[in-house]
Amino acid sequence: MLAILNGTIREALIIPELGKYSGLLLSGILLSLCILLVTYLTLPWIGKIPVINYVLIGIGWLCITLLFEFVFGRAQDKSWSELFEAYIFKDGNIWPIVLFVTAAAPYLSAKIRGWA
Repeated sequence: MLAILNGTIREALIIPELGKYSGLLLSGILLSLCILLVTYLTLPWIGKIPVINYVLIGIGWLCITLLFEFVFGRAQDKSWSELFEAYIFKDGNIWPIVLFVTAAAPYLSAKIRGWA
C-alpha cells in the first residue's frame, strides 16, 4: 500500500514538479524511509524473536513485493523488458535499493531497538 500511495504521489506531484530523474530518486528515498519507519513502529506487534526470523520476514516481504510487481505488471500488459527496466538504475530509479530496504527493514528495525 505504501508503494502504491508513493507511486500515485510521485506521478501526480513529484515528477511534474522536479522532473523524471529527481522525481524517481526522491520517490525511492521517501518510500525507503516510509518502509523503515512503518517497520520500526510496528515491530513491537511482532515482538522479540530470533534474529533469523527477522531476516526471513524481510525475505518474505521481498518475495511478496516482487510477485505483486510482476503479476500486476503483466496484468497491465507490460512486457518483461518494461518490467525489468525498473531494476537497472535508469533515469534516477532506485527500485533495487527500495527492494533491499524492504528485505532488510525487519532486521534493521530490530537492531535499532536492540533486539538483534
